[in-house]
Amino acid sequence: MSTTPHSLGSTVGDTAPCAPTPPTTTTTHAGARPTTRPSPATKGITRSGATGTGASTAGDETLPAPGRRAFGWRLRFGVLASIWGFSFLLIKVGTQAYAPFQVTLGRLFFGSAVLVAALVVKRQRLPREPRTWAHLAVAALLLNAAPFSMFAFAELTIPSTLAGICNATSPLWGMLLSLVALSEDRPSRRRVAGLGIGFLGVLTVLGVWQGFSGLDVRGTLLALLASLSYPVGWIYVRRTLAGSPHSHLTLTGGQLLLATVELAVVTPLFTSLPAHFPLLPLLAVVALGALGTGLAMLIQYGLVHEVGPTTAQMVTYFVPVIATAAGVALLGESLSWSTPAGAAVVIIGAALTQSRARRAKGARDNGTGRPATGSRP
Repeated sequence: MSTTPHSLGSTVGDTAPCAPTPPTTTTTHAGARPTTRPSPATKGITRSGATGTGASTAGDETLPAPGRRAFGWRLRFGVLASIWGFSFLLIKVGTQAYAPFQVTLGRLFFGSAVLVAALVVKRQRLPREPRTWAHLAVAALLLNAAPFSMFAFAELTIPSTLAGICNATSPLWGMLLSLVALSEDRPSRRRVAGLGIGFLGVLTVLGVWQGFSGLDVRGTLLALLASLSYPVGWIYVRRTLAGSPHSHLTLTGGQLLLATVELAVVTPLFTSLPAHFPLLPLLAVVALGALGTGLAMLIQYGLVHEVGPTTAQMVTYFVPVIATAAGVALLGESLSWSTPAGAAVVIIGAALTQSRARRAKGARDNGTGRPATGSRP
């Protein structure tokens, strides 16, 4: 968990490396309600926000009726939340037969295959500048290779439900880091309160009053470190790749390819080729990559382009709920009262940390305040 959604990466976990293009307001016909469109200064912007040869410009695009748009993005929002929520279950199933590095390598390989196919269909090329590739290599490590691997290792010893809840702490870590690394991001009392509430929820999930009895400390710390890795990557991306002339799809495709190379180098050093390839865990790894990484990224960026990053990143708050339900219903994982109660507190705190002061009337969130990323499992 990404994205995110928030996922260069995976994002979100699977995420986008640059901020969305500032929108402009146009009118489709006389009397119609204004519709937010990408700036015509950016060539070839498609509905997904990707640029490519032969793509129609924003000014020439005919958008569907407002009612259909509203239904469409909500449906994709639900699909994205479900995909990321079930990703923790897929990781758990995959690690039952394959080493964590192998699960992560397979995930990145199949996720990259989906984005490469999208690049071919849209006739877009990968970046050529060495400087861009260098930044993408760091982003790939922080937003894909490292957190994906840590979640896989964590789920060797902790339930998928706990991993999903730990993933929801990314906004909390993000606020802490932004106060240090992003001088323009000033905290409000509500956001500081949200930070305290969120970490109180984490302690509730972990059962601090019981002395963390029955809790695997190593696995839990790995899951929390994975969640911390996402905002570190977001801040790095914001400082190095925001404003890049390349499309989200191009940068993310390059990022996932580099993450795949990174894991392809590391995996043989710590694992051996499996003697058997059990079908169910193999299908789980394929689904984790093709759906939980590749398709999820495409859906996430479409949402960011259509409804903005603030609305799109709200998918993060539904992921632990779905992850918990899937783990309990399909894997038979135990659930004490403190887990859902603490998860609810974490989500409330995380939501408060993402709140902003009310903007002047008519102002819109153009996404320049944060990269279009999502906290991706």
